[in-house]
Amino acid sequence: MNLHEYQGKALLSQFGVAIQQGIPVHTADDAVQAARQLQESTGTKCWVLKAQIHAGGRGKGGGVKVAQSLEEVREKAGKILGMQLVTPQTGPLGKKVYQILVAQDVYYGGTSPVQEFYMSVLLDRSLGKNIIVYSTEGGMDIEKVADERPDKIHKEVIDPSVGLMPFQARKIARNLGLQGQAFREMTRFVPALVNAYEQSDASLFEINPLFKTSDDRIIAVDAKVSIDENALYRHLDLEALRDIREEDPTEVEAGEHNLNYVKLDGNVGCMVNGAGLAMATMDIIQLSGGKPANFLDVGGTASAERVANAFRIIRKDPNVKAILVNIFGGIVRCDRVAQGIVDVCKQLGNMDIPLIVRLQGTNASEARALLDASGLPIQAVTGLHEAAEQVRACVA
Repeated sequence: MNLHEYQGKALLSQFGVAIQQGIPVHTADDAVQAARQLQESTGTKCWVLKAQIHAGGRGKGGGVKVAQSLEEVREKAGKILGMQLVTPQTGPLGKKVYQILVAQDVYYGGTSPVQEFYMSVLLDRSLGKNIIVYSTEGGMDIEKVADERPDKIHKEVIDPSVGLMPFQARKIARNLGLQGQAFREMTRFVPALVNAYEQSDASLFEINPLFKTSDDRIIAVDAKVSIDENALYRHLDLEALRDIREEDPTEVEAGEHNLNYVKLDGNVGCMVNGAGLAMATMDIIQLSGGKPANFLDVGGTASAERVANAFRIIRKDPNVKAILVNIFGGIVRCDRVAQGIVDVCKQLGNMDIPLIVRLQGTNASEARALLDASGLPIQAVTGLHEAAEQVRACVA
């Protein structure tokens, strides 16, 4: 589950991580009021207005503006709010901006040069350990740095048996070229960031830029945070921060029916029980010349109602040219699945796309009889090879 920047910063602050101060707002009038509050509390003389969407590259898309006066705050906030913000991470349709973060200026005067770093904490699955990724080249083009100057990207592995050690925080500060007060600030910042990551059961904490101010403070100017959804039962306060407006509506609906669904950009919908079988089915579709339109696992104890809901969700995708149902009846009974398919097909009426159904396992023969007796244009198959051939014929 992704958090907005302002939510991620609030979470970081709870764990003692220094952040750029800001106030989230929904209207231009509220933006002006927030700017006044920040001026009184921080002394800032200008403000940064940031669109709050679940995507990076907001600045390149026009979703980040600097305002030098309260009049500019009102004007620029009004332009950002309600815009359809397109960034490299949103796709061509972009995302609508419902709220902005009014933040303090961090480029205030001082004697030391400012610096922008990059830092993230995430799980390295190949190592089975959390790692810190950091670079002196922070800012909007960190992806370009990773591609063209990989020597500028550093990694620090966290041993789970002992956790982050003090010498590792000092090493990071040295590699970033810090000295004096900034060095000491970084050695406090890094353990606080790792603690926030671990205690919130996150899958990613990304700070870009991680900022050294002109008076040698180290603060998080941005925060991209993803929480492991499997751990949300331990963090009901974080679950309450979910913004379903930022999620695919079909995936939200699937979650309401306890379906594991991920929309993809292919042309063959698939409905399967079990993640392993789902991955194999997607491979079959790809090898047959099609492209999976979704990942959809109805679960091992799927009822006829759940199957019907899954079928409706697949049918909502206009790109789907065929549907492949591949169910192994272990706990689930194949005849229940077949009944759910028959019921929903009759409810939806006209079946204008091919439906290929493979049901094997418990009560498979009864399921085949139900499908054959339905009078619906369902192509019932037995083997995976036969299913692949039917998919190939549909997408050719």
